[in-house]
Amino acid sequence: MYVCLQLKTKTMNKIPQSLIVQKISEKSVMKLDVYDKTYETFQELKSIAKEIAEDTKKKISKINSKIVVEYNDTGEFEAQLKFAGDMLFLTMHTNVFEFPKDHELMKTSYIKEDKTRSYCGIINMYNFLADSFKYNRVNDVGYLIGRTFINKDYHYMVEGKRQMGLLYNNFIKETINRDALKNILISAILYCIEFDLLTPPYETVQEISVMEMNDNSANLSLKTGKRLGFKFQIDSNDIK
Repeated sequence: MYVCLQLKTKTMNKIPQSLIVQKISEKSVMKLDVYDKTYETFQELKSIAKEIAEDTKKKISKINSKIVVEYNDTGEFEAQLKFAGDMLFLTMHTNVFEFPKDHELMKTSYIKEDKTRSYCGIINMYNFLADSFKYNRVNDVGYLIGRTFINKDYHYMVEGKRQMGLLYNNFIKETINRDALKNILISAILYCIEFDLLTPPYETVQEISVMEMNDNSANLSLKTGKRLGFKFQIDSNDIK
């Protein structure tokens, strides 16, 4: 055992430290490039969301001034777009991911020619009820309705509900730009509007604790979500 350990140590000592530096620098430079491209894209998306909010607000106020449409930049990696009873959360993940080895894209010549093309940044879009934040209902739930993958070449694809997953899935050929971002965002907003709040099954809301009832804001502690209590299979086939 001691001899084996000695041999292994000697072998390891022959590996130059420069190889470590090379591997770290190659991968880090590539990931930083992906991060920068994703960050740039996300800032553009936030700018588009703001424009859509301002334009929609002007038009909707002529129909009904009580309907709220507003954009809030809530941080470097997140933003909120509120329209009527819905809230669309835009978030950028700060890490870079690689597609799983069994993913269909990994079998394409596009990635086989350059494996680094399989590394992507991710921008997520979540749908919440606007009242969940207005009344601080911390137990309420939101739903991921779409996520956009962007690689070092600005190639992109969207995994999402209904038309989102169908229209924006040509990762090999399509590159992200302002028009594509606007279309993705509009598709997400339309999906949120059509994604209605359903009455939860009676069994899921038939019990309430004394503490909840005694609370002046008892209703705030009851979990609410657009598909709460359901298996969320109503439109599960829409995921692409």
